Amino acid sequence: MTHSDQHHDRVRVLHLGKYFPPEPGGMETYLRDLMEHSLKQGVPSAALVHQSKSGMKSLEERYEVDGGNLTIVRVASWFRLLFTPISPAFPFVLNRLIQRFQPELLHLHLPNPSAFWALLLPAARRVPWVVHWQSDVLTPISSWVLRFCYVFYRPFESALLKRASKIITTSEQYLSSSRTLAAFTDRCCVIPLGIRDRFGPQKIEASSGARDGPLRVLAIGRLAHYKGFDTLLRAIAKAPNTQLDLVGSGEQSDHLKALSRSLGIEGRVRFCGAINDTERDTLLRACDCLCLPSVDRTESFGIVLLEAMSAGKACVISDVPGSGMASLVDANVTGLVVPMADHDALAAALTELAEHKPLLNEMGAQGRRRFEQAFTIATSTDAVLALYQQLEGSTDRARKGPN
Repeated sequence: MTHSDQHHDRVRVLHLGKYFPPEPGGMETYLRDLMEHSLKQGVPSAALVHQSKSGMKSLEERYEVDGGNLTIVRVASWFRLLFTPISPAFPFVLNRLIQRFQPELLHLHLPNPSAFWALLLPAARRVPWVVHWQSDVLTPISSWVLRFCYVFYRPFESALLKRASKIITTSEQYLSSSRTLAAFTDRCCVIPLGIRDRFGPQKIEASSGARDGPLRVLAIGRLAHYKGFDTLLRAIAKAPNTQLDLVGSGEQSDHLKALSRSLGIEGRVRFCGAINDTERDTLLRACDCLCLPSVDRTESFGIVLLEAMSAGKACVISDVPGSGMASLVDANVTGLVVPMADHDALAAALTELAEHKPLLNEMGAQGRRRFEQAFTIATSTDAVLALYQQLEGSTDRARKGPN
């Protein structure tokens, strides 16, 4: 038994998140996988999140995991404001859950304004906090409405960061570019996200090999402006030996479909909408490469890149200053990196892959190795648990006082 294992069964963790699966999204998937793997390592946890649909009733459920179950409480959300769930019952449910679950640590996943309620609850302030910083609220393309609202949001954000014992960021690139975190770098640490390995060597081998026909490009994400899918459609129009499967839903759905028609590429582009994990995995196995052409550091990490790497697929990304995407994709090794919002450069990259398909297998194999070495959920969880243990040791020493 390792020194870490000796302490795992003493840590009870309460996570405060925005949503939880089946709600799609990288933050949601990571929270679930982190909790599952933590429980397998002897760390019980619960999560307080929001209902993804509007309503007046909060729900509690048991999420079954091998060897136990997790408590997930979904607080009623009355409505959404700027993509933020408004849940007046959140502080009351949080206080009751703390009293019942008796956590020794709060793990706050931000951005999430509901987490600010922890500042006002004595029960919450009695235990250490870990803040998981997924992304800044403001980016260079933020609207004036969001910038105005941030004036009122920022004092609570600063107070929460000052109260945090540790702040986890997902990449060195994002940490060094975050203005918000600049005043708190002394308590920041970098722990990359990880995912479960849904693919194995046999599945990857079965789906590899140079294929005849057009380059099959896959793109996955919310159909939002910062994802840069309009740039990708324009690139597909200039790279005739390509076809695209675009997975996701969102506010730009109608605009992107209209753009596809206006470019005359509707025969080479398939809008798949929101699909389940099994259907996503089928598309990942069938594609030649994954493309994430984001145009803003709202794309703080790009967990879909890990899915592609785990499936042994090459990745094509845009060079977004400050985004953690660059920490995942090694240019010309595991994929290609092109200038941001440059559809000509993206078209040239896709054309290169279409004309040199053996590159796809080489890059995919390199990506798979990199995933296995650094980006599994086991690797990420072990680093988080080590941080928990460090905080637990500090708390124990503080309680005992000087010898």
